[in-house]
Amino acid sequence: MLNAPIAENADPSTEQVTTVPAELQQVRRTSLAAERTWLAWWRTALTASAGALGVGRLAPELLDVAPWPYIVLGTCYGLLAVGLLVAGAARQREVERVHLEGGHAPLPFALVAVFTGGGILLAVTTVVLVIVQG
Repeated sequence: MLNAPIAENADPSTEQVTTVPAELQQVRRTSLAAERTWLAWWRTALTASAGALGVGRLAPELLDVAPWPYIVLGTCYGLLAVGLLVAGAARQREVERVHLEGGHAPLPFALVAVFTGGGILLAVTTVVLVIVQG
């Protein structure tokens, strides 16, 4: 059962099981969810890093074009990766802090807007560059 109490420790002499209160279970689940979210920030940053390598180094060779625009664009993907790592770490810290205080920390729309706008700009620039120089 998913919501069954978790055995914290068992006393072998009395064979009694001490259970973890529901509130503590909720804290643990929320903390683990926050950790999974932090790892998702990392996965996304690693993907952006791979994109930086692909666009900045591989694309110019495969397309046989001038490398400098691709290097600039690849650098931007690398900066996106750095931004994701920094924002993910800050977000993890904020969520844990607020959660321990019993509150909620929604993701600020400004952060969503910055990463969405940056992602759109990078994607459109990549497509245009490949089409124009391809």
